[in-house]
Amino acid sequence: MMRQYELVDRVRRYNPDTDEALLDRAYVYAMRAHGTQLRASGDPYFSHPLEVAAILTDLELDDATIVAALLHDTIEDTGATRAEIEKLFGTQIADLVEGLTKIKKLDLVSKQAKQAENLRKLLLAIADDVRVLLVKLADRLHNMRTLKYVPQEKRDRVAQETLDIYAPLAARMGMQDMREELEDLSFRQLSSEAYASITQRVEELRERNGPLVEEIERELQDQLNARGITAQVMGREKRPYSIWRKMERKAIGFEQLSDLYGFRVIVKSMEDCYRALGVVHMKWPIVPGRFKDYISTPKPNDYRSVHTTVIGPRRQRVELQIRTQDMDDIAEYGIAAHALYKDGSGAQALILSNESRAYAWLRKTIENLSQGLSPEEFLEHTKLELFHDQVFCFTPKGRLIALPRRATPIDFAYAVHTDVGNTAVGCKINGTIAPLVSELKNGDEVEIITSKAQTPPGAWETIAVTGKARAAVRRATRTAVRAQYAGLGRKIAERAFARAGKAFSEDALVKAMPRLARTSLDDVFAAVGRGEIKTDDLIRAVYPDWSAPRADERGTGGRAPNGEGWFELKKGQNLKFKIPDASDDAAAIPIRGINGELPVRFAAKGGAVPGDRIVGILTPGEGITIYPIHSRELQQFEDTPERWLDVRWDVDELTDGRFPAQIVVTAVNEPGSLAQVATTIAERNGNIEGISMRSRSPDFTEMVIDVGVFDLRHLNGIVSDLRSRAVVSGVERSNG
Repeated sequence: MMRQYELVDRVRRYNPDTDEALLDRAYVYAMRAHGTQLRASGDPYFSHPLEVAAILTDLELDDATIVAALLHDTIEDTGATRAEIEKLFGTQIADLVEGLTKIKKLDLVSKQAKQAENLRKLLLAIADDVRVLLVKLADRLHNMRTLKYVPQEKRDRVAQETLDIYAPLAARMGMQDMREELEDLSFRQLSSEAYASITQRVEELRERNGPLVEEIERELQDQLNARGITAQVMGREKRPYSIWRKMERKAIGFEQLSDLYGFRVIVKSMEDCYRALGVVHMKWPIVPGRFKDYISTPKPNDYRSVHTTVIGPRRQRVELQIRTQDMDDIAEYGIAAHALYKDGSGAQALILSNESRAYAWLRKTIENLSQGLSPEEFLEHTKLELFHDQVFCFTPKGRLIALPRRATPIDFAYAVHTDVGNTAVGCKINGTIAPLVSELKNGDEVEIITSKAQTPPGAWETIAVTGKARAAVRRATRTAVRAQYAGLGRKIAERAFARAGKAFSEDALVKAMPRLARTSLDDVFAAVGRGEIKTDDLIRAVYPDWSAPRADERGTGGRAPNGEGWFELKKGQNLKFKIPDASDDAAAIPIRGINGELPVRFAAKGGAVPGDRIVGILTPGEGITIYPIHSRELQQFEDTPERWLDVRWDVDELTDGRFPAQIVVTAVNEPGSLAQVATTIAERNGNIEGISMRSRSPDFTEMVIDVGVFDLRHLNGIVSDLRSRAVVSGVERSNG
């Protein structure tokens, strides 16, 4: 375990003016606070905060951050209090320790809402002081280095959490060394066989190639020296997780990888970067499409470098990164390179006044907390923002927009502004009209064509790549659907009041809203449209003395065409109608609210079953089609309200008639899956009337099943039984 004077010496290496007394006090206080506590390895617990502090000295951080690292577990795991720490070490250090205490764990196997709330706390604490992030990452790095001492189940959870959150967060902060070590440690735990296989193959390749890296270093150095360019050339093999990720992304085997070696060229000035690039390209042929200039166009995490790939010595593909020493510091240490605090006061003003692009991204992410996202949506949004690789596109006015790989003009539009995304109807890419689903490439100039009449289709949510675009589409879709339900609910309410012989009045409904537990008329009408508020209850809320007539007294209030025009249905009529194209003795569909010998049919793809709230759509000359109230196909009839009929089921509970429904089952792609699904439906006395299948991936198959059921309860029972099957991943009902 590191001794007190050794820690002070590590800090004094880069900060001769360090407050030695402060470090000594923190060392002694933390050691006494943790006392006899032990880690899972059997080591004194104090060894952990001490190693975290040592990691941060390698990043050359200020005294306050080192002290916070020593104390970061004291409030959480000992009897220490924030007040005591503030009294002994000051407000700044107390704030850092408290910020770290609030973000104890990110339990990614717990409920999503809990995960999201923990992630909110993490980001909020970091937004107050970025040094919280640096301590947290160092804390996680040491925990990953000692992961072998904890139980297997916890190991997998911590490793997955590291790969999901902390490694991408380190990457977005530009801390590449820490990111790569976190990824490799997680990969070794989660995929030990793959890790061992790749490590073995790399060792075999190293033995076969001999001193290849040294040869390429030497030849590069000689070429640059010959042109008068002072440079330092360093080469290395790619890390196992980087190799694995590339194999997965490109769906190739290890033998097909041709660029396992990377070389870094450190020069004195920006001008020398481009001079060195010229030397390399004159000496060796370039691999087309592999040149990237992140000096003229830096990444959002402040990374700057020139990348190129050439066919170098021994016909070996060589990846080169050419940059200055300052650029290299930022590439390795990221945001920590901005956080040296050399003014002796430990003031946070330095990093805030020179705020990096990476920290600006973080603050932008924090702004999403105020957009009213649900916890699950916030978690999804943040993960999407953490994980993506970048492509850079431009607006027609030259504004740079950074987007994730595979982003589309839809993502671009929402990145410009939410209103631009919501009104987008088309785009031009490099001056040419292109589909909104096109995949954008580095350097594309994108112009978004908008229309005020446009609203974003719900399908965009599955096309968009960025969390911002998905969340915006989801909000717009919810707003549109709510408006549709509200419009439908208003029509239903007006007709219900008319059938009851009562005056419809919005003012009266406003006064009745407390009784309906709603805060606005739109909420009331939307609830009626969704079937959450029954029309009888709505009328009774306005007219408390009103009582609904019995079934044999109720008038249908509908209208239907006969051969000579329109006629009013007589009170008390309740006839049954035949399914079109059926034989004369076919079973009839009992629907209350439709009268006369009109053909009645169910909508295609699922139809409706007793228990669904239903709507009849009248088509003159053809008959009536019955839709469930939640069917998307009803949107096409919004502009023709006169065709809508308020209908209800009139079915005896003991009826043995079956009604068509459609379900979509996602099942594991293995022998016997279909048999288990069919058996489950048969055991519930359901009748499979049609089935189609398609493979969504090598592991899962999607089955679209037409099934005959007695009513909604029967259908829900089948769905519930299917979801309980181990081979079934998901079951959803489909309606159009």
